[in-house]
Parts: sequence; structure tokens; C-alpha cells
Amino acid sequence: MSKKILVINGPNLEMLGKRDKSTYGDFSLESLEKLITEEANTLGCQVEFFQNNIEGEIINKLNGLDDSFDGIIINPGGLTHSSVSLHDSLEIKKIHKIEVHISNIYAREEFRQKSIIAHACHGSILGMGVNGYLYALRQIVNS
Repeated sequence: MSKKILVINGPNLEMLGKRDKSTYGDFSLESLEKLITEEANTLGCQVEFFQNNIEGEIINKLNGLDDSFDGIIINPGGLTHSSVSLHDSLEIKKIHKIEVHISNIYAREEFRQKSIIAHACHGSILGMGVNGYLYALRQIVNS
């Protein structure tokens, strides 16, 4: 049976391709999802995507997940640094969870250098651009 993975993108990630390209690259969210889908097809797994700018909607999505999911890849955007509630919702889930950031948050502004959600995830991939999502996908599939 193939693994099923939820890819969550948080606030402002729908603006990829429009944001600072030196930090976030040239990819749009749509092209990122296409790239992930292609890799999922190669790996023989299923992916579902969810993007929202509202913290509570992301938490509702996590809390409403059924048992058919094997993993979560999450780029919570700015919620990384501020959302205890998101941490708690991730911590409840007993499936493989990987935090992904396109940029290296530890090489950025001081307020971005702390991840509240890292403790609730099995691992973090930072600063690898959109390839970080692909690394996370492979890790979950091979776990």
C-alpha cells in the first residue's frame, strides 16, 4: 500500500514567486505542488496539499486528519516562530512529521531563528529551497 502524505503550507506561501526571489526562489506554489506531485508519482506515494493563511484553519486541518495519512510535511511560514497551538496539534499526531523551510531560518533575522514547532516534528530541513520538500517526501516514504 502506498503512503499518503499531507503537505501543509502556511501563511504567505501562496505568494511564492512574488516574494523576495533571493530568499524564496522563483517557484510559485502551483509549480512547487507540481514538482512534489511528480516526485510522489516516482516514489509511488500519494500527496495532498493544503495552504492557508489562518492559523486556526491549519490546526483544524491537522486535528481533523484521519488515520489514512502516514506523514506530514509542513512549512508553517511565520507561525513557526509564534504558534504554540500549532506545535500542540502537531505533537498530538503520531505519524512522521517533517518541518521544511525554503530559507535557512537560522541565517535570517533574530526573531526568525527559533522554531516553536521543531520539537513536535521528527526533523527539520532548512535552506535547501524547494528541494527540501522533496527530501522530506523521500524521508517519509523510506521511514
